[in-house]
Amino acid sequence: MAGNALARAPLAAGFADPVRDSQAVFRAVMTALARPALPQPLAVALGPPAPLTPELAAVALALADHEAPLWLDGPLASVSAVADFLRFHTGAPIVTDPAGAAFALVADAAALPPFDAFAQGTQDYPDRSTTVVAAVERLAQGRGLAFEGPGIRQRAALDAAPVPADLAQRLARNRALFPRGVDLVLVAPGRIAGLPRSLTPVGEP
Repeated sequence: MAGNALARAPLAAGFADPVRDSQAVFRAVMTALARPALPQPLAVALGPPAPLTPELAAVALALADHEAPLWLDGPLASVSAVADFLRFHTGAPIVTDPAGAAFALVADAAALPPFDAFAQGTQDYPDRSTTVVAAVERLAQGRGLAFEGPGIRQRAALDAAPVPADLAQRLARNRALFPRGVDLVLVAPGRIAGLPRSLTPVGEP
């Protein structure tokens, strides 16, 4: 009886309109990766279990499925309701090895694991790499790290925090692996920005 009384709370709702909402988030992600280091709007109405942010949840619900395993960082993995929410709404398996994940969700971006912990893809199949989606508190254009590369006119700067102190060095090593390497997607309240493997960090603007 006591066990029934202490049953888990109902799962938080997913997208109100799964098809339309998924398509909108998918377009935002693709635009962010096609126009790197330029924050794009990401309006979502989700209330996932903390510390999973609405933006992290939206990207997972739009991209992950039963063939696209998810890896969760420590803060997310420590809350069983997060995995329950993601499994229910995406059908994606949750893996403990980041190298086995199609998508990695990171709530603590400052403690982002080294990129080589994730799948890097191969020369023949570079798409078999991990897309890392990390939540930050600040995401703005025109300050911070500067980048050059496809999709950028001359140079673009992105101010994101908190991030690892050595993020520029990590991204430079990641670029050297091209076409292998990971793609990094940063999300903040109402915003999203892409830092694909094709980018070259060039320091402060």
